Amino acid sequence: MPFMYDKTLVIDILDDMINATQKIEHRCSKAKCIDDFLDDENAQILLDSICMLLIAIGEAVKQIDKITDKTLLKIYPQVEWKKIAAIRDILSHHYFDLNAETVYGLCKNHIPVLKNTLQKIHDDLVNQ
Repeated sequence: MPFMYDKTLVIDILDDMINATQKIEHRCSKAKCIDDFLDDENAQILLDSICMLLIAIGEAVKQIDKITDKTLLKIYPQVEWKKIAAIRDILSHHYFDLNAETVYGLCKNHIPVLKNTLQKIHDDLVNQ
């Protein structure tokens, strides 16, 4: 199947997204509860850095949708792509309303699935 978009650019974006999910997993690996994001200034810095990565991932979802005319991500419905883009908007525009519990839940429950799905998309594109 010929690509109607810049496959190399999409693969580069996917690489960045996979890297971001790996960083999030690493940074969250020591957090055992929500308070681990709130206890002190270092915990707050950790939370801030994770939020920046989530913003970048959400923006990358929007970029891929734009580049592929919304054809690529819909092939992988195991991830709620619209919600990831929405998280980016919420974190960017309502940062002071940030809920550490939500971020903790995202990290623990959704980032592993996202990372695995991104890797599958990447591998599928590379092998086509």
